[in-house]
Amino acid sequence: MKFYNSIGPNPQAVRVFAAEKGIKLDTVEVDLLKAANRDAEHLARNPAGQTPSLETDGGQFINEITAICEYLEEKFPNPALIGSTPEERAETRMWVRRLDENVIAPRLTGFRYGEGAKFFAGRIPVFPEAAAPLKALAKDREGWINGMLAGRTWFCGERFTLADIMAGVFLAFGAGVGQPVDPANTALAAIVDRVKARASFAA
Repeated sequence: MKFYNSIGPNPQAVRVFAAEKGIKLDTVEVDLLKAANRDAEHLARNPAGQTPSLETDGGQFINEITAICEYLEEKFPNPALIGSTPEERAETRMWVRRLDENVIAPRLTGFRYGEGAKFFAGRIPVFPEAAAPLKALAKDREGWINGMLAGRTWFCGERFTLADIMAGVFLAFGAGVGQPVDPANTALAAIVDRVKARASFAA
């Protein structure tokens, strides 16, 4: 396998997932600062011009964080980071979906339209007027998610999963670009801190 890596939280989420499983990825760097992700060579791997991208041993390209992590889970099932049973897998996927739709997507888009607007202008459509409402939406939904986490070590109770990795990586990134977790959301903030304290976070 080859892993097409770059700066940013998206590739980091997969690197952390792989590190937790003990998978050593054969990594190829894609220079986002030089817009190498928009070159024809990379667009052939990922038509969206994004990173990461995983090339299988058979030459197939898999894109999108969750799809890559699902593939790695099936290839290397232990330790299970999505789940060992249908019920565990469903629970993890539920939390990943909640995070992705309600928190991660509006946070990242708010950043791209706000602090990152100069970098992303000309690469994707940018609507600066939408930055503040998107950030406000993410903040509201973080409070909603926090309310469901009381008494839990991780999103899935005592099971460390992809959901925790996603929250840890993307909320830590957000804190570095002007979107810290609201201190009132203590349960969510504690999970982020626990993820950051794991050795895999440096992957």
